[in-house]
Parts: sequence; C-alpha cells; structure tokens
Amino acid sequence: MNTQDFKRKLTAVFSADVKGYSRLMGENEAETVRTLTSYRKIMGELIQQHRGRVIDSPGDNMLAEFASVVDAVQCGVAAQNEFKARNAELPENRRMQFRIGINLGDVIEEGEKIYGDGVNIAARLEALADPGGICISKTAFDQIESKLPLGYQFLGEQTVKNIAKPLGAYKVLMEPRIIDKEQEAEAKTSRLDKPPVSLSDKPAIAVLPFVNMAGDPEQEYFGDGITEEIITGLSKIPRMHVIARNSTFVYKGKPLKVQQVGQELGVRYVLEGSVRKAGSRVRVTAQLIDVNTGYHLWAERYERELSDIFAVQDAITMKILSALQVELTEGEQARIRHEEKTNLEAWGYVVKAAGYLERVTKHDLAKARRLIEQALALDPEYVTAWSSLSLAHWFDARFGWSEVPQESFKQAYSAAQKALSLDDTDPVVHGVMGCIHLYLRGYEEAIREAERAIALGPSHALVHALASHILRFSGDYERAVAMIKKAMRLQPLLTSWYLMELSMSYYCIGRYEEAKDSAEHFRRLAESREDQIAWAAYLMLAMNYIRLGREREARLAVLESTRLNPDYSLEVDRRYSCYRDLNIIERQHEDLRKAGFK
Repeated sequence: MNTQDFKRKLTAVFSADVKGYSRLMGENEAETVRTLTSYRKIMGELIQQHRGRVIDSPGDNMLAEFASVVDAVQCGVAAQNEFKARNAELPENRRMQFRIGINLGDVIEEGEKIYGDGVNIAARLEALADPGGICISKTAFDQIESKLPLGYQFLGEQTVKNIAKPLGAYKVLMEPRIIDKEQEAEAKTSRLDKPPVSLSDKPAIAVLPFVNMAGDPEQEYFGDGITEEIITGLSKIPRMHVIARNSTFVYKGKPLKVQQVGQELGVRYVLEGSVRKAGSRVRVTAQLIDVNTGYHLWAERYERELSDIFAVQDAITMKILSALQVELTEGEQARIRHEEKTNLEAWGYVVKAAGYLERVTKHDLAKARRLIEQALALDPEYVTAWSSLSLAHWFDARFGWSEVPQESFKQAYSAAQKALSLDDTDPVVHGVMGCIHLYLRGYEEAIREAERAIALGPSHALVHALASHILRFSGDYERAVAMIKKAMRLQPLLTSWYLMELSMSYYCIGRYEEAKDSAEHFRRLAESREDQIAWAAYLMLAMNYIRLGREREARLAVLESTRLNPDYSLEVDRRYSCYRDLNIIERQHEDLRKAGFK
C-alpha cells in the first residue's frame, strides 16, 4: 500500500456482530437470513440517522464509523433497544442478539475503507460485550462519561489477542438515568466525580502500587512489595474492606484521579505512595485520601535504613487503621506485624513471584516456583514463601498442569505443613490446606480449614475463592455462591477461575440460566486473555445448554472444548470432581454425554 493512497484520522469505530450466528444458521438458514437482513437494515438506518457511515457488512458483522463517540453510543443504544423489542416477538431460540464494540482510535483510511488497530480494538471490544449489550474503550468512555444519561461499569484492563497493550473496557448500562430538576446540575458533572458506591458498611480502601522513584527498573519490585504487604496486612482486619492486588495493580504507571479509582473499585479511601531506594537507605512517602472529598486524611514521609523497611510497612498500615478509626485487638495487632528476622533478599524473590503466581498459567507458575525456591534457599523459615509454594503446587495439580498431579498434591501438602509449623496465622495456607483435605475427601477438615482461613483473612479475595471451592464440593452450594461473590467484590477485576466457581455453584443449585451466563462471562474473559483454562468454559456451557433444552448449542460447545483440550475426558473429570454428593457428578456427566462428550 503506497503512502499516497491513504491518510490517517481519529474516528469512532463501531463494530457489531450476532451472538450465536452459526447456531441460528444451522437450525434454519432461510429464517436467519430474513431476520438478519431486516435487522441489518434497521441498524444501517440508525447509523445514518446518527450521522455515521457504514463501512462494511460481511456475514453477520457490521462495521461503521462516526465523527462523534456520543453519536456512536447513542446509535448503539437505539439499535439494541429496537432489537430487544423485536426479539420479544420471536421464539427464544430464534432471537437475534447483536454485540457492539465502540472505540475511539486512529485509523488508516483508503478510499471507503478503514484499517488499523483502531478497528481491531473495536472488534475485540465487541467480543467482550454481552449479547444485546455494548462495550466501549477507555478512550471512548473519556469522551462521553458526562454527556449521556447512561451508567457505565468498568470491566478492567483486558488483555486481548493481537493487541499489544491491555485495553481499558467499559460496559454501557443500557437503562437511562432518570433525572429530575434537582439532579440536573449533578448530571452535568463527571460520573467519576460522584461519591463511589461502597461495597460494604466497612471502610473500603484500595492501595495503589507505590511508585518507584529510583528510576531503576530493577528496583520496580520494591514498591510492588511494599504495596502487597500493606494490602495483606489490612486484609487480616475483619472491620476493613480491602481491594485485592490483582485489581489495584492495573493502575500501575498510569495517570489517574483517585475519584476514578474510587468509582471503578467501589471504595471510599485510596492509599498512594512512592519509594526511593539508594544504597542502604530508603525513602517512603504515603498519603491516605478520602475519595468523596479529595482531602488527605493523613500523609507521612519515612527515611530509614533499608533493614527497617518492614517496620515502615507496619507503621503505614497502623496509620491507615488509626485514620479510619479501626480499633484492633491485641491478636490482630500481632498478626499484621512483620517478624524482624525476614531476609530482605528472600522477600524480594517472593514479591517478584507474586506477579507470576496470580496469573495462574502453567508457564507463570513454573517461574513463580523458581523464584520462591530461591527465596527459601536464602531463608528456609520464611512463612510467606512456603505458603506461596504450597499454592503454586496446588494450582498445578488442580488444573492438570503437573505431569504427576498426585506428586504436586504431596508437595503442596508438605509446603503447607511447613508454613503452619512456623506460623499458623497465614490465611492462604489454611485455604490451601482445606483444598488438600477436600481432594482427600476429608470434607469436615476441609470446611474447618476454610473457616479458619476466612477468620484470618476476612478481606482476602483469594481466601474467599478457595473457601467457595471447598464449600461447593462439600455440598454447601448457597454458601459457595455467597463466598465467591465476596471474592469478586474484593477483586473487581476478575480472575477467570472465579467465574468458573460461580457458574459451577449455580449449576449445582439448579439455577441453570445464571450458571450459563456466568460460564459465558468466564469464556469471554478467558479467551480475551488467552487463558489456558478457556476450554472448561465450553464444557460448563454445554452442561447448562442441555438443561435449558438447547442441545445443538451444547454439542457445538463440546466440540470447541475438545478442540482446545483434546486430552480431557469424563474419566479425567471424575478424578478432579470430588463432590460429596455423588448425584452432582452423575448429573454433570449425564449432561455432558447428551452433548456428545466422552
């Protein structure tokens, strides 16, 4: 392509396609084509009415551009509302639902066509949208946040295929806000300037990654470690609501308003800070901000010897609790304080391992284990290292990434036992120990460990997710749902396997529509991040499609699962599904057989 043949421009790109188009065509080609032709005509007319231009419409897809993001979103909302009304007149299995993605980005224009990442991102956002819904990029959101009477839900930084950097994505809440005269002035202000919705009646806080002021990328882990330690300490206090590391670290290195963080994570308080390490000295600054008012409740600077860094972390944690008027028992004070003997170099290895451990992939877990083993070589009595090692081995065994899963279970148990022998107040290690008892069919012991883990980490997202896993297999499905929902509130930018737990718990209860929706959310999230467990989402969809009478979709889901993981079978599934109530596994396998899985 010659540079003379094209030009660049900034435009609002609108991409739409039909959810389940292959199924619709497979069941009734003629009827599908008629509906698609009618709906595409409606969308084309709406695009024109909203001052947009249709670029292309291959198959079930439609690509358009708008000079204004406001016009693009208004067009999307109008189209989805029109299609919703028309779908209500059709049988459920013949309804045609579009997903719409909108991005404001730079594109290459050649004649009537547009190309480039600006277009590709809109297509990726489309895949993240709910059927009948709209998903927009952060660049698009910034243009419309205060201009339309709509709500928005932040979906986090999404890593998607063939796009180099994670995308900030927002779900458009389709129902308009009703505004009376008293609210009119408020409606003109930015949605992010409004007080955030609190997730609980407890003080809710997000600890942002401490900024590395040394300018040395090799020292980046140091600020990460301080952040992680403060989050961990606060999560042990039952009168606090603390957002998990996974959700706050997406803001790392980005300019932002604390009001934005408060709104997106549902917190009232934000802690931000910086660290500069030079030789044997370290300088740490920290400030606690009330998101509602923008006031600094507390700010402090510490200049200490490097060996005092753990005392600094403890001091910051205690200052936060004091500022928020959270009183501690003697036992709670002891749990959040570091032991003076922690080896600083070993601590650095464990901090670096944490980033790999939270990604839960075979490759990243292997990296995490190597770093943890280096830490233990320096400090064989480092409790957090043993706890992290037990978790890594359990993930390997649970997701089938170990060549000998039974050996990984043994290693997880051995590491957990070592951690408990050194300190029995680590909530994660109790969660892992509960999972190990679960797979040994020791259900009562597993539940006791889960309850102990929650008592020690009342605001720890991972601990609640592990407890949900234990409760589901032990037969307490309603509590399993409540527990995983608590984990999801503590970690708004989700780990995909949390959605797997939610979907499976709903399936066990018999709430198949909700189970199917959660599995679909799991699938979208896993595929957008290219997670190695995306295949499981298709099996869960298949089971629920069978229960909902949608056999053809169930069979297509099984085919996709088998393509992604040809080695998984009913026999393998039985080994990993340790339900106390054997009727659940029989129901699950009956549904999968009906869907064609063997």
